Amino acid sequence: MSDIFFHKGDLPDSVDLGREIAVDTEAMGLDPFRDALCVVQMSAGDGQAHIVHLERSYDCPRLKSLLGDPQRLKIFHYGRFDIAMMKHWLGITCAPVWCTKIASKLARTYTDQHGLKHVAREIAGIDLSKAQQSSDWGAQTLSEAQLEYAAADVLHLHAIKDGLEAMLARENRLSLAQSCFEFLPIRADLDLAGWAHSDIFSHGG
Repeated sequence: MSDIFFHKGDLPDSVDLGREIAVDTEAMGLDPFRDALCVVQMSAGDGQAHIVHLERSYDCPRLKSLLGDPQRLKIFHYGRFDIAMMKHWLGITCAPVWCTKIASKLARTYTDQHGLKHVAREIAGIDLSKAQQSSDWGAQTLSEAQLEYAAADVLHLHAIKDGLEAMLARENRLSLAQSCFEFLPIRADLDLAGWAHSDIFSHGG
């Protein structure tokens, strides 16, 4: 636990996570309108994780400023969900972004396993436990197991990004991936606006 830093309500002013920040969120469920955003975890890729346990008032100006800063790249795995949750609950737009799940789907076309557990094992050689994936993140006190789970989801994202970026460059798909990343905040806006389950680019409908 020595590399996991827990913060209640907001990120302290003394914490600077650099220009590329690995980010993940934990919520009470998968519906951004029904299920409260409970935790935001971050890492600078330095082996340390900062976990912010949010108060339901969402009075966290330091966190909002950091993740809404257009000069800082935010690295996600399945950023579509996290970006939508933070847009709805924190009122911020996370951009620019880099999504390792999108990158995996564009680079690792030899597999259909693009969950973080599978990508982390192949790209970073890390075995992640998902035992706490379904747990009460809205509890007043988080367990040590929950904190370790939350930290693990961001501690390796920089290494995964580096590996996938090299694969995308090798396959001449880096610019295509970048275009997808730039669209991702708009995709999250579409989800929040009611088009979460509609493919507006399809011919039918």
